[in-house]
Amino acid sequence: MTPEPHHQRVLIVDFGSQVTQLIARRVREAGVYCEIHPFDKAEAIVDDYQPAAIILSGGPASVLEADSPRIGRKLFDLGLPMLAICYGQQLLCDVLGGKVEGGHAGEFGRAELTVGKVSPLFQGLAGVGELETVWMSHGDRVTAIPEGFEVIATSTGAPFAAIANDDKKIYALQFHPEVYHTVNGARMYRNFLFNIAGLKGDWTMAVFRQEMIQKIRDQVGSGKVICGLSGGVDSSVAAVLIHEAIGDQLTCVFVDTGLLRKNEADQVVTLFRDHYNIPLVHVDAGELFLGELAGVTDPETKRKTIGRLFIDVFDKEAAKIDGAEFLAQGTLYPDVVESVSARGGPSAVIKSHHNVGGLPDYMKLKLVEPLRELFKDEVRALGVELGLAPAFVGRHPFPGPGLAIRIPGEITPEKVKVLQDADAIYLEEIRNAGLYDQIWQAFAVLLPVKTVGVMGDARTYENVLALRAVTSTDGMTADFFEFPWAVLGKTATRIINEVRGVNRVVYDVTSKPPGTIEWE
Repeated sequence: MTPEPHHQRVLIVDFGSQVTQLIARRVREAGVYCEIHPFDKAEAIVDDYQPAAIILSGGPASVLEADSPRIGRKLFDLGLPMLAICYGQQLLCDVLGGKVEGGHAGEFGRAELTVGKVSPLFQGLAGVGELETVWMSHGDRVTAIPEGFEVIATSTGAPFAAIANDDKKIYALQFHPEVYHTVNGARMYRNFLFNIAGLKGDWTMAVFRQEMIQKIRDQVGSGKVICGLSGGVDSSVAAVLIHEAIGDQLTCVFVDTGLLRKNEADQVVTLFRDHYNIPLVHVDAGELFLGELAGVTDPETKRKTIGRLFIDVFDKEAAKIDGAEFLAQGTLYPDVVESVSARGGPSAVIKSHHNVGGLPDYMKLKLVEPLRELFKDEVRALGVELGLAPAFVGRHPFPGPGLAIRIPGEITPEKVKVLQDADAIYLEEIRNAGLYDQIWQAFAVLLPVKTVGVMGDARTYENVLALRAVTSTDGMTADFFEFPWAVLGKTATRIINEVRGVNRVVYDVTSKPPGTIEWE
């Protein structure tokens, strides 16, 4: 899964932090390729991987525990530039002869870092004696540092908040520079990558596009590929990339579950058949899905039912394509990382957005996963590189099971139509107000609650609709979007007036804590 040999690469060693993926995003954003590998595999793969620098992640464990995740001295003795974060700092000190203690007051949340020494890590940031706002999350504390290291910054709860061995180019931080709340964290990563490790930053979507096209051709040869289109950004970008590589050797199968956004099926068919001229099989399976979901109320049963039906329908259509050898999926890098946890090994199912149920053993197709090295924002950048309209690739994320998980309780055709109509009005008003690109994800939820209302001179007893919109810079943490009241009011009024079956609209102002990726 590594890039071409001439690319410089960073190895991120994962000790189980819920924000390890944010480290990779910061590195990728700087134009440097990186991969996350669990701590118990890092030493085994490092020789083949040949990193130019190493980053040790944070983690929830304590180095004082007997079964805490650990690495030996091998990575420290490679002579490579290294940045150790939070648990990584404590482990570094423990392995190299420092000291870590428990029982001290911890630091959780925002903290003020006092810069104590000029350092290439802090170039362009606060000067000596000045403050940097950072994000702390630790209970244990480093109380003695290894020989050859010196303190370059402190905080109230961490006298060794940042330490450095300039000669060996090893730096260790108690705080998390990858999270949004560390104001200049991205600059710290760039300083480490470029000022300290001396990397070039040669990871771009233009380069990735050309390299991946050749990889697809090498893998597929003269074989035929089937791609399961969901209508979402990931599978669409994968399909366009594969089509550019192998042309009509690709056939897309679009299973319309009846649970998509309003008019989305028509948009997908138009885009792929008319604009890109990609061979497309469109299966209208709405009646099948809604029939199987009738009476089902448990959310997990809904997901599994939709996943099973999707695979059944897809497999039936795939069998009609003579000579198909490969199955294309829009698997992303977070799917890959989540399938191999820091402590647990492989999971049972890789969670791609359309493969919600996992592939059955009887499907003998070989996988083509051209996006498995990319994060979501990189997929969008690749989509633009391929010529997809920015308005398409910038669409808000949409769940694989579709509107089914935005209808708590039983799903009926009537409820789906109400939600489709209301959701379409909501997104239209967001776009009309010029707010769509400021919001990471917005959607409506048809609540399993009815209320009494009065419309004109008539009393009504109809559904309550919840609107949700969140802002996020990383997809890992989020906060509710502060709508202008005029926009929210106009949206609610339109929904009540135009969508039969809704007489009350509420707005959800719940925030999402670090590590929460799903929103439904």
